[in-house]
Amino acid sequence: MLKINSLEKFLSIKLFLLALPSLIFLGLYQWQLGLHWQWIIVSSFALLLFIIWFIAVIKFRVMRAFTRAELHIDAIKQENYNQFAKSSFSQGKVKTFHQQLNQLSESLQEKESNVDQHTLHINQLIKNLDSPVLIFNHKQQLIYANHAFANLYQQSWQMYRHASPEQLALSFDGSTWHSRFSDQKWQIKHCQTNENEHGYQLLMFIDISLAVQTGQLHAWQKIIHILSNEVRNSLTPVSSLSETLASKSLIENDKKALEIITERSHHLQTYVDRYSMLFPINEILRQDVSLQALSDSLSHACQNLTILFDFSIQTIYVDLSLFEQVFLNLLNNSQEAEARNVQVNFSEHEQHLIIEVIDDGHGFDNLDNLFIPLYSTKLNGQGVGLSFCKNVIEQHQGVIEIHNNEEKGATIMIILPLHLAVN
Repeated sequence: MLKINSLEKFLSIKLFLLALPSLIFLGLYQWQLGLHWQWIIVSSFALLLFIIWFIAVIKFRVMRAFTRAELHIDAIKQENYNQFAKSSFSQGKVKTFHQQLNQLSESLQEKESNVDQHTLHINQLIKNLDSPVLIFNHKQQLIYANHAFANLYQQSWQMYRHASPEQLALSFDGSTWHSRFSDQKWQIKHCQTNENEHGYQLLMFIDISLAVQTGQLHAWQKIIHILSNEVRNSLTPVSSLSETLASKSLIENDKKALEIITERSHHLQTYVDRYSMLFPINEILRQDVSLQALSDSLSHACQNLTILFDFSIQTIYVDLSLFEQVFLNLLNNSQEAEARNVQVNFSEHEQHLIIEVIDDGHGFDNLDNLFIPLYSTKLNGQGVGLSFCKNVIEQHQGVIEIHNNEEKGATIMIILPLHLAVN
């Protein structure tokens, strides 16, 4: 049996076999009529030409439907989903087939649009991240980085386009990336993605300094807690016993000595209580605090400073005693920095309450270690005040930032969630 391996051959053979009886019948009919053999040959040849033309027309019409579908599929392969092929027939299976191709194009176009949108969002997210992000292609060349790249290399990433990891002081040991920055404040996280049969390495530098500071704070809190308990347990009986003996002593020198012991015991107790401010606060007692009353109280307490208050709201919803202590600590820092004028601003921005304390003193010497407990650049400083302030602000679900001004002085910014800070 003849094997037919293409649609074109199938149509040609089947249509010719279908038309062959007509050709034979015409020849026999003319023979019976007694026509001359030349006329029989001419007429048969004419019929044969008509049959060939007819088969060609049918093949062209059928194959045109596949050709248009092929063009449509090629457009889909090229990710051109706006190219639609018109069906050769207005009804039937061919029409249904083209409709399904159109639906496939629309579906792929919608998915591509969603992917593009997600990619755009991801790119925007990476671009605006504070953490440096680097992307290397399959040739180990830098092809993209975000703006935070400049925090590491002091230049925009475009200056290092197509640079290798070695040129960027990066190395990979098979499981972890390392760099000359890793041992300082950055930790590298990475992942590998594949696109168009090519692998890409995405590296993210994570700032671990905050985690280190938090660990240090917890360690100091634990040490201070142990020492405070031991000191209190020892001071309480010493203070009580010295007071009792002083009240019963008849010898003036002994009485004065016992009074000194009592006084120093109370002083040491106060000293220990001051460091207890570093511990997390167990309970925040929020209430409506009048900014006018708060400003009057602070102005009265810090008469050596000229304090100007600017607020567009009347009340804030915070723990009054804790926030008073926060402001007193901040104003005391300004006074010790030889500031004469302090501006305190309260304002709303989007969903946050912004508090700014701006002074004209000499600023801070070391901004990186300000919130580390027991650290102080002052001669007689104890390193407690700012740690306490940070503790209170974080307990109010806010953040505190400090930076020196360009000309002189410092600015302390406190940011609180507006729905929690304002009642």
